[in-house]
Parts: sequence; C-alpha cells; structure tokens
Amino acid sequence: MHTVWKGSISFGLVNIPVRMFTATEERDIRFRQLHKECHTPIKYTKMCPHCQREVDTSEIVRGFEYEKGHFVMIDDDDLEAITPETRRAIEIIDFVDLSEIDPVYFHKSYFLSPQDTGEKAYALLRSAMEQTGKIGVAQVTMRNRQSLAVIRLYEHCIMLETIFYPDEVRPVNQVPALPEATVPLSENELKMATELISNMTLPFDPAKYTDEYRSDLQKLIEKKLEGQEIATAPTVARTNVIDLMQALKESLESTAGQAAVPIKIEPEPTPSKPARKRTTAASSSAKEQASKKETAASPKKTTTTSTTKTLRKKKATSG
Repeated sequence: MHTVWKGSISFGLVNIPVRMFTATEERDIRFRQLHKECHTPIKYTKMCPHCQREVDTSEIVRGFEYEKGHFVMIDDDDLEAITPETRRAIEIIDFVDLSEIDPVYFHKSYFLSPQDTGEKAYALLRSAMEQTGKIGVAQVTMRNRQSLAVIRLYEHCIMLETIFYPDEVRPVNQVPALPEATVPLSENELKMATELISNMTLPFDPAKYTDEYRSDLQKLIEKKLEGQEIATAPTVARTNVIDLMQALKESLESTAGQAAVPIKIEPEPTPSKPARKRTTAASSSAKEQASKKETAASPKKTTTTSTTKTLRKKKATSG
C-alpha cells in the first residue's frame, strides 16, 4: 500500500507515530474519450478565454468568487498562515459510542499502522478501545484542510474515518414530499411488511454482494478483445403488481421458506355499513325461505284472481 500521510495519534499525553493508507478503492471500469476518426484519446487543455491561448500550470492561481465575475486572490502563503500547528497530528478530542453517530456522517476510510517507534503505544490504544467499546472523535489536517474524523477498530487495525461536519449534512426538512409520521396504516399491511423483513433478515456477509454490472462489463470487454459477437441479454418480465397488499402477499410467498416464526395475518375487517344494507347469514336464510313460500303461494293467488275476474265478466253479461 502507498503511504498517503504520516503523523501521530495524540490523546491526553500519549503520542503514537502512525502512517496512513487509503482503506478503500473504487473498482469502476472507466472509459477514455477518443476521437471517432482515428481513436486518439481526447486531450483537455486549460484555456484562457480572454487571452485566447492555452495556460501553463505555473500561470494558474487560486481565486474565490465572492460575487459574479469578482474574485479575491488566495496564494500558498495565505493558506500556510492559517494551517493548524497540529497538521501532522490526529488529535482525539472525545470518546463516544459508535452507535451514536449516524452513517450519513461517514465519508472516507483510512488504515493506520504504527511507525517504527509506536508499536507498543499503538497496541495499547487498540486494546483499550476494544475493552471499552468506544471510538475516538478527532480532528486531523490533510492536504491543508482540517477534517473531523473518528478513530475506531476494524478487525485488529486502528482505522480513521473522516466524517462530515454537522453543517455539511443537509437537514431532512428540506426533502420534498415526505409523508407525515401520522399517516394511517393498515394493521394487516404492517404485519405483512414486518414479516417480510423477518423473512429477509440474515447475518451481514459482505462477500455475498457483487457488482454484477461491472462483472458483465468486464466480460463484454474481454469478448470484444477476442472478436466475439455480443449477445443481448433477454429482458426479465416484471410481475404486474396491482396494489400494495398484492405486492406484500407476492413478496411473502417468494420468501416464505426463510421465515423463522410465521406471523398470523388476520382478515381485514369490513367497513361498517348501514343496517339496511347489511345481510347476515340468519337474515339471508330467512329471506330465502320467505321467498320460497311466496313462490309456492303465488300460483294459487294468480288462479284465484283469474277466476274472480271470469265470474264478474259472466255476471255482467247475463245482467
């Protein structure tokens, strides 16, 4: 690994000389932009639009634009004058619990290893942090910039994580269209959602997760190099999910084998309706029997009515 910084960890009167190494790396496959005609990489030059010429690095200075088109000039001596004296020290200010810091604050990770004379002090700090379960909140200056950081353990290594200052994290109230905390939720939907989370809960194993797109892109590049034809992957058909309840049911079915303790889902109660519109089993049965009686009686009633009309007609004729 390449050393990116040398300095020391200080807490109280203890001073531990350390070296810093970048703990993570981006593995994205990057492309160069080429001239389509000859495949030559495109060169980006620094041009001054006023002087209409390319500018050398030695001719470039820093400027802060305090209003449109107006700058205040900042040179290296200006920055040196305000650089903290502790720029070569990781100064631990406090010790806190890791759970007290939301992940939104974490920025970039670095490994720390002891320099030649700092092995015992390094091991002492590591053991003390392991026993107490605490992490250190520190300030460190790197590349002429003071950063907030935490010192914590990663396996058997002390790690520095730069974190954002509070004013660098945007407030949640700026996020548009967030639902209120009092949004009414169906009890059945909530039970099904919690069961789905339970079904999908496993111990975290980082080796399980891979960048499939990067892998496919690497294979595509290799095939291109070998002169093979590139086949288009078939489109995976998507299920037409009707509503939230249907989505939960289908998700539970697909994860049913993973559930440790199944949760009983009670049927959703039918919304109350006026009494005249409600039909119970008893009333339904009574209505059905009454209907049968009425049906059985209706031929007799029809015959009686017809006979009466005939007699009246005959009487009127004879009279």
